[in-house]
Amino acid sequence: MTTEGAAAPIASPRPYEEPLVSVRDLKKHFPILGGFFRRQVGAVKAVDGVTFDIFYGETLGLVGESGSGKSTIGRVMLQLDDATEGTVTFDGIELTAIKGEQLRRIRPRMQMVFQDPHASLNPRMTVASIIGEPLKEHRAAKGSARKERIEELLELVGLEPGHANRYPHEFSGGQRQRIGIARAIALNPDFIICDEPIAALDVSIQSQIVNLLQQLQAELGLTYLFISHDLSMVRHIADRVAVLYLGKIMELAPGEDLYEDPKHPYTRALLSAVPVPDPKVEATRERIILEGDIPSPAHPPPGCPFNTRCPMAEARCSAEVPAWRELASSHWVACHFAE
Repeated sequence: MTTEGAAAPIASPRPYEEPLVSVRDLKKHFPILGGFFRRQVGAVKAVDGVTFDIFYGETLGLVGESGSGKSTIGRVMLQLDDATEGTVTFDGIELTAIKGEQLRRIRPRMQMVFQDPHASLNPRMTVASIIGEPLKEHRAAKGSARKERIEELLELVGLEPGHANRYPHEFSGGQRQRIGIARAIALNPDFIICDEPIAALDVSIQSQIVNLLQQLQAELGLTYLFISHDLSMVRHIADRVAVLYLGKIMELAPGEDLYEDPKHPYTRALLSAVPVPDPKVEATRERIILEGDIPSPAHPPPGCPFNTRCPMAEARCSAEVPAWRELASSHWVACHFAE
């Protein structure tokens, strides 16, 4: 696994032989058009060469600041957006090399839970129509079999089957997200991308949704990419965690290793901002305050993308891209000075 040159294998914290999803040197650049003829004058490098694996049955957490490229990675992985460069391989099938009917046949195995349950549900459709839409589109069930499947899915996510004929506005935010999850699992997928599924919910509801996702993972054998900026919640659900900054992965490690012994200065800064539920510890611990703002992905800095805000930065950091290296078992980092 590497951001420069050939990809090196990533060790898994579990004894899986092969990954379900493999992402290699993935890039997504959005063109900047200018001038009278609207020609391309630059590009927004939303994702700029990321490489990682997701193994069967695990949850990989993807964290980073807003604008770091987290959601773009998820959309490109599902081929909702085309990749600029790189490959996404799902269960041995290179998704970036197929189109049309070939891609449509594989889509039932890959689904997404969106951030805003209010915006992702059609307000003019009943809950039964929303959950039944993928079943209808892929001809997975019809008639009474579809109705029974919809009721089964509602029960599975903790909702009343009798509410199937209601509309989304009649439900709370947490209930709407449960409807979105029911839609995502309707076709018995293997892999689900959870794109900040709790960000728009009340704090009191967030843990319920995370617990539901974990329960469904155990019951249905699901594999997750869990995208979030909430590091405390990611710690609760993720087996491994990847830290993203300006379209590049800075650190990737098993969850406990990353939280207990972060190697990258950016990861340390993020973790220092997570509140500790102990007033004495919270009052005495040291916060790492980063200076400046995240650079524009249209004009990323040379060398290490974090060098303009890093408290450890030296001249080498702005001149040389740090190698992606394994410091400890399954603990990868892109920093010249990480030890």
